[in-house]
This record gives sequence, structure tokens and C-alpha cells, in this order.
Amino acid sequence: MITVDRTGFVSVPVTDLERAKSFYGETLGLKRNPNSSERWFEIGNVTLALLPHEYTGRSEFTPSSGPSALRVPDVSAARQKLEEAGVEFPAETIDSGVCHIAPSSTRMGTA
Repeated sequence: MITVDRTGFVSVPVTDLERAKSFYGETLGLKRNPNSSERWFEIGNVTLALLPHEYTGRSEFTPSSGPSALRVPDVSAARQKLEEAGVEFPAETIDSGVCHIAPSSTRMGTA
């Protein structure tokens, strides 16, 4: 058995690096990791690494069908700000009994 302290980083393959950097850095307001390149962002104790598709070694880009969730203090307020920034939400906010979810049509990999 090994001891894992925390997640080091999570990679998000992207097709348009400039658009993704703008979305995560400007639209979401995530802070850039000061110890790495401009495509690494900090979310609490996890680093989000934007991975240009050409770095994956795959010829075809297929966005992940698995959702990712970013916790915010106020889902309604965050949703409103994102809608004002042009992010589309195809459904109403869902109360799962565990959390509130505002499904977005913006897929992380194509941002």
C-alpha cells in the first residue's frame, strides 16, 4: 500500500487552448499556478492542467462524457454570472439531495 497525500493535478484535454485559458482564467476567475505555465490553474488544493489535444498522442479528439463539478458557495449566483458571460445552460438547476447542479452545455474539453 502507498500513501497518497492529495491529488497533484487533473488534466483537461482541450482543442482550443486560448479559448480554454480565457474560460478558466477570465470567465471562471481561477488563479494561475505561480509555479507552472499559463495553462495550469488552481482550484483549492487541486491544480487543473489544460492539455492541448496534440499533447495527448491521439489523432481524434473526443471530449470526456464524464461530468466534472466545481463547488461554488451559491449555485444560482454563479449560474447567473456565467449566463451573463455567455455560458449556456440547457436545463434548470437540479437539487440531487446531495448538492445543486447547474448543467452547462460548455464542455470542459472544448472550452
